[in-house]
Amino acid sequence: MADSKEKLFSDFSPVSTEQWMEKVIADLKGADYEKKLVWKTNEGFKVKPFYRMEDLEGLKTTDALPGEFPYLRGTKKDNNEWLVRQEIRVESPQEANAKALDILNKGIDSLSFHVKAKELSAAYIETLLKDICAECVELNFSTCQGHVVELAELLVAYFRKKDYDLSKLQGSINYDFFNKMLTKGKEKGDVQATAKALIEATAELPKYRVLNVSALSLNNAGAYIYQELGYALAWGNEYMNRLTEAGLPAAVVAKKIKFNFGISSNYFLEIAKFRAARMLWANIVAAYEPECLRDHRKNKGEHNECRCAAKMRIHAETSTFNLTLFDAYVNLLRTQTEAMSAAIAGVDSMTVAPFDKAYDAPNEFSERMARNQQLLLKEESHFDKVIDPAAGSYYIENLTVSIAKQAWDLFLAVEEEGGFYNAVKAGKVQAAVNESNKARHADIAKRKEVLLGTNQFPNFNEKAGEKQPLKATSCCGGHDTCEKDVPTLNFDRAASEFEALRLETEASGKRPKAFMLTIGNLAMRQARAQFSCNFLACAGYEVVDNLGFPTVEEGVEAAMAAKADIVVLCSSDDEYVEYAVPAFKALNGRAMFIVAGAPACMDELKAAGIENFIHVRVNVLETLKEYNAKLLK
Repeated sequence: MADSKEKLFSDFSPVSTEQWMEKVIADLKGADYEKKLVWKTNEGFKVKPFYRMEDLEGLKTTDALPGEFPYLRGTKKDNNEWLVRQEIRVESPQEANAKALDILNKGIDSLSFHVKAKELSAAYIETLLKDICAECVELNFSTCQGHVVELAELLVAYFRKKDYDLSKLQGSINYDFFNKMLTKGKEKGDVQATAKALIEATAELPKYRVLNVSALSLNNAGAYIYQELGYALAWGNEYMNRLTEAGLPAAVVAKKIKFNFGISSNYFLEIAKFRAARMLWANIVAAYEPECLRDHRKNKGEHNECRCAAKMRIHAETSTFNLTLFDAYVNLLRTQTEAMSAAIAGVDSMTVAPFDKAYDAPNEFSERMARNQQLLLKEESHFDKVIDPAAGSYYIENLTVSIAKQAWDLFLAVEEEGGFYNAVKAGKVQAAVNESNKARHADIAKRKEVLLGTNQFPNFNEKAGEKQPLKATSCCGGHDTCEKDVPTLNFDRAASEFEALRLETEASGKRPKAFMLTIGNLAMRQARAQFSCNFLACAGYEVVDNLGFPTVEEGVEAAMAAKADIVVLCSSDDEYVEYAVPAFKALNGRAMFIVAGAPACMDELKAAGIENFIHVRVNVLETLKEYNAKLLK
C-alpha cells in the first residue's frame, strides 16, 4: 500500500509559486493582477488570491497550542464547548422565571436577564431565580448602571441563602460605564469607584465577570473589524489601568473583565478576529505582570505571573447591522454563518439574534429558530468537538496576523492620545465608527457591499404590510431632544435606506410598473433584463420581463397596453445605436424611458434627450430615490 502511495504522488511533481504566478498572469491576458485578484480589505491590508506553505514562514501564530498562553488557539484544551445564551427582558419576574425554566429544557445553558432597577429586592431575585440551579447554568444580569452594586449584593445574598458553592458559579453583571457614553451620550457616576465596589461585592464569586467591554455596540454601529477589535482592547485596558492604579491587583481586575463582541458576516475575517483578540489581550494583561494569587497554580509565566488572568472571556452576538426587514428569512443565513465563524474561533458563549429583531419583538418561533441555529452546530455539525480547526490554514493564519497588526496599531494610537476614556470623551471613537457606518452605507448604495434580498436580488412581490423598522430607545425614554454629554454612535442598519425607499413606494399606494423592452442580441437582452428587474425591484416596483420583440415600436405598444410607468430598453451596447432613439421617440413621453447599460454612444443618446441609464457603476439608491420623486408624486 505504501509503495502504491509513493508511486501515486511521484506522478505529480510539485508546482512552485513562480509557476502558479506564470499561469495566473497568462490567464489574465494582460489584465492587472493587483486590480483583478488582490482584495484590499476595509481593514486596510491586502489579501492575495492564493496562499502557500511558504506564507506561514516566520508567523509565530503557528507555534501556539490550545489552552496555552497567549491563547491564540483558545483557552480550552479538551473541547470547543461554548454556552448557548438567550436574552430575557424581565417585565414580570414570575413570567421571566417561567420562560427561563422552559428554555433551559430546550438547549439553553446561559441566561441573560435584563432587570428593572426600581424593582430590585431580595424577593424579586428569589422569584426570578426560583428552581433555577445556579451551579448548572451561566447567569448574566444587566440593569441600570447606577444599581449594579446593589444587584451584586442581592445576588450574593441569594446564592448564600441557597447554600451554593460560590466558587463554582458562572455568570456576569453588565457594568459598562463607557458603553453608556457611546450609545446614550451620557456620562454618569464614577467608573473607578463603582467598578471597585462591584469587584469587592463579587469577591466571593471568582467566576463572575462584572466589568464589560461592549464592543458589540461598535459592531452594530457598522464598525470595521479592526476598529471593533482595536477599540475593544483599549476599552479593556482602560479598566486595567484605572483599577490597578486604584490599588487592585492586576490579576483580580483582569479576571473580572468580559468582552462582548459582535459577529459580522465576513466569515474568515471574523474567525481571524477572535483568534487575534485572545492573543493581543493576553499580551496586554501580561504587561501588567499579574501576580498569581495561588501558589499551587501551574499556569504561571517565567516571572511567576498569572497566566490564567490573561485569558480573554468572550461572549459573541450576531450583528444587527446587517439584519433586514424585507426578505427577513435571509437573516437566518446571515446569522448562521456568523455563528459558525464564532464557534470555529472558540468563543465562550454566544447569542444568535432572532431573524425578526429588526422589525418586531422576538416571538416564540423566532427565538426557537435562534436557539436551534446554535444547537445544529453542536449536535449535528459537532463544532464543539474540535479546538481551532482553522489552525495551520495558510489563509486564516495570515488573516490573523494582518488583523492583529491593524487592531494593535489602532490600540497604540488610542493609548498615545490618552486612553479610551479620553477618546470617547472627545468623540473620536464615535466619529471614526460613524464614518465607517457612512462609508458602508455608501458602498451598499452602490452594491459594492451586497445585502441579499435588499440591494441585490430582492423578492419582487414581497410587501412589508404592518412591518416597520424598530428604532432604538434614547436616553430620555424615546425622545431625541435630551442633552448629551458626548456624541453617540449611529446605529442605522445597513438596509435602512433601501427599506425606507421601498416602504415609501408601498405607502404611496401607487406601485410603479417597469416593462422590459427586450430586443436584439439574445444573451445581452436577457442579462440586461435580469439586471434591470433586480435594480428596480429594490424600490418595490413591479417588473415585467419579456422574451423579446421584433421591433421597438411593437415593444413600446406592448408596454403601453400593460400600463407601464417605466420602459427599460434591454439590448447590447452595439445595438443601442440602432434601437434607443427610435424607442424613445415611439414612447413619446408616455412613460419613463431607461436604457440598461452604459454604451459608447451614451453621449449621442443623451443629446437626443435620453436621460436615464442604469448599469453597474451607478449609485442604485440615489437613482431609485430620483425615480421615486418623479413617479410617486
